[in-house]
Amino acid sequence: MRLSHRKIARSIVPLLVLLALLATGVTHAEGSDDRANYRVTITNLTTGQPLTPPVVATHRKPLHIFQVGRPASFELKEIAENGNNAPLLAALGHDKHVSDVKQAGMGPLVPANTPGGATFPASVTFTITADRGAKYLSFAAMLVCTNDGFTGVDSVRLPQEEGERVTVRTAGYDAGTERNTEDFADIVPPCQTLIGVSSGEAGTATSNPTLAEHGVIRHHPGIQGGSDLVPTIHGWTDPVANIVITRIDD
Repeated sequence: MRLSHRKIARSIVPLLVLLALLATGVTHAEGSDDRANYRVTITNLTTGQPLTPPVVATHRKPLHIFQVGRPASFELKEIAENGNNAPLLAALGHDKHVSDVKQAGMGPLVPANTPGGATFPASVTFTITADRGAKYLSFAAMLVCTNDGFTGVDSVRLPQEEGERVTVRTAGYDAGTERNTEDFADIVPPCQTLIGVSSGEAGTATSNPTLAEHGVIRHHPGIQGGSDLVPTIHGWTDPVANIVITRIDD
């Protein structure tokens, strides 16, 4: 099903736009000479999986926003299941180990070959700061056309010298918090609009307790095609995203 650009923009639910407004200005930055600035670009590498606006933080080493083989936090679950950035933004904003935190961009990162790609870009570029003790960057974003899939990096080392660049390609992960029904009724509504495949079901941005899966974070098995999701459209082969971090001044 092909939708007009106007209809696509009008039908994106608040979880992808309102959260961006809530996130604006969330930061620990204090303007100190001891802070370094970084230019970051995050690019969606898939052909059929939109990403929610990434939640990004610079921090000291004790912080982990996710770890493979460990249960997902409530904050990560909300991103992976519902595209809800607000809990993680709030938690990071109050964490003593975090230097700077922000939501990157005002909308999803959408593959160019999809209906939503005409309205939303596949990449976002932004700046973020870090104080002298904050040597790491982490981010997380939902794989929109999944039950509880996400991508991101946990504690990648920031470049140390001005002009130095670090590039990382990310994998797709399953939060282990919701069964992979692949049913549009259990998946956030923007999936159908952004990719252009629909069953007419409303979708949901609320967790369903009957689908709860008390597992651990693992590499995502991919789209199996058991219900509404189509492997040849919504499927992907890792890497899911590319992140480039450049130190731009001292």
